[in-house]
Amino acid sequence: MKATQMLHDQGQSLWLDNITRELLRSGTLKRYIDDLSVTGLTSNPTIFDHAIKNSTSYDAAIRDRSSQGKTDEALFFELALEDLKQAADLFRPVYDRTNGLDGRVSLEVSPLLAHDTASTLAQAKDLFALAARPNLFIKIPGTPEGLPAIEEAIFAGVPINVTLLFSREQYVAAAEAFLRGIERRIAAGLNPNVDSVGSLFVSRWDGAVAGKVPAALTNQLGIAIARRTYVAYRELLASPRWQRACNYGARPQRLLWASTGTKDPKASDVLYVEALAAPFTVNTIPEATLKAFADHGKAGPIMAADGGDCEAVLTEFGKAGINIDTLAAQLQEDGAKSFVKSWNELMAVITSKTQALKMAA
Repeated sequence: MKATQMLHDQGQSLWLDNITRELLRSGTLKRYIDDLSVTGLTSNPTIFDHAIKNSTSYDAAIRDRSSQGKTDEALFFELALEDLKQAADLFRPVYDRTNGLDGRVSLEVSPLLAHDTASTLAQAKDLFALAARPNLFIKIPGTPEGLPAIEEAIFAGVPINVTLLFSREQYVAAAEAFLRGIERRIAAGLNPNVDSVGSLFVSRWDGAVAGKVPAALTNQLGIAIARRTYVAYRELLASPRWQRACNYGARPQRLLWASTGTKDPKASDVLYVEALAAPFTVNTIPEATLKAFADHGKAGPIMAADGGDCEAVLTEFGKAGINIDTLAAQLQEDGAKSFVKSWNELMAVITSKTQALKMAA
């Protein structure tokens, strides 16, 4: 049995952290679904920037839409939705088989709106309506400004993938925003079954402290943070508040591991996948990591519900001068800036391709 299937059988969903038109057209994504137990997919501005910049597959669509007067952001969202609707349809059997728990794809709102609650909410509603696919998540950053938009989007019935979470505290704040939206739906007599995931970024922690801590702590921080957050997740699932919502028909927000590709060339290329095996969670992994895990990975032991030695490990980082709370805030801020950078580069790519294609016509 493949390691990917074993991990799925342990109760964890594997989602691909990539989308390109080639993946769809070549049948590769379908093969990942059939052969590697992939049950969902995520995207972000960086992924689409690379996909459009490094391929001619989007040129015809860019030419057609630009001739219709579409430019920049509007043009991009049409391209992205075209891809993601196809992917959503490929995952629809999984979505139906799991009663909507799995089989999801994700599209992010413009990162330029990360600090604009009202505009984030408006775009989330618009994109979900345009997609017309029940298994599409809209990604909203779990920044302080994003939390009210998350609550309002859930109340409006829009499934949300909360992105850019880096710590237990950031995760809990996002989970509570989700739950407030659900509780408001219950109070209003609405169906409370609106799905969501909370995406905790893992490997960026280790990149941030590389070379700044003792060798024994190398590549240990992200996993320790994940384990600490998993404890909070389990506690929330067991809380009377969540159970009351479930009794009304709600489904808990699942915890998702993001940024699980290994950045350190000296470390195992499946380090984070093997370390983060946990039931009722999602691991969204880069394509190269998926292939590596399928080839030589092992479905490791299930993560301890009490976090194992995570607090002891985090204490050692504190002794080494790492302030976890300060670094978490910095990582979230840097993550938002990184997505803005990729977004601006993406818009520039679309503009330059549009101009080049017009000149070549």
